[in-house]
Amino acid sequence: MLEIINDYWVYFLIGQYPNGPLGELVLTLLLASCGLVLALPLGIVLGLARVSPWRWLRWPVTGLVFVVRGLPLLMVIFWAYFFLPSVTGVKTDQFTTMLIALVIFDAAYLAEIVRAGIQGLPRGQMETARALGLGYGRAMRLVVLPQALRSMLPSLVNQFVSTIKETSLGYIIGLAEVSFIATQINTQVFTKPAQIYLILGGTYFILCFGLSRFAYWLERRLARRGMSAADPISVPKVSA
Repeated sequence: MLEIINDYWVYFLIGQYPNGPLGELVLTLLLASCGLVLALPLGIVLGLARVSPWRWLRWPVTGLVFVVRGLPLLMVIFWAYFFLPSVTGVKTDQFTTMLIALVIFDAAYLAEIVRAGIQGLPRGQMETARALGLGYGRAMRLVVLPQALRSMLPSLVNQFVSTIKETSLGYIIGLAEVSFIATQINTQVFTKPAQIYLILGGTYFILCFGLSRFAYWLERRLARRGMSAADPISVPKVSA
């Protein structure tokens, strides 16, 4: 195993870069980070619509979130890879396709995190803001949402862990993320598949376990600061 790491660690880390496209572990982290950052604003908008007092807005968004959460990510990737180019006439590369799929998929889960964060706050927060003369939009933007976002931080880190694991599905469209490159290394070595996939599994474990512990530390830190409303917001995964 050490021999494989010694021979392929650069390829395992950055792919063919700088003599080729960036890939492997760095690409996995880049894709997960971009996916979560781009999905967060969309998730906040959808989450606000989920708790909106207007049915004409709340019901369609609720249906959309439920539909996306009820689909496997694999199906969303196929639609982004085959359906969108046929409609728009624009063929996207593997990275862009996977990024679009992650943004759509993660935004639905982030919307539920935002909804749970807002509904987890005491109702008096909104009522007090409205009593001070703030309209619904300003009360949500200036009073409720900042508190809810703070309580969501551990859940956002946990969502980032999920997104890292979801990037492995980029393998099916030929995206050179960490799982794809591990398979390529396996085809070159042939005789050591167990060691190669053990390295791959260990890489995912180290990344995800470290981030999970960070989320736990963040949750305890917020709790010590008296944020009782910062209980971990759990949004069960329907599919991945």
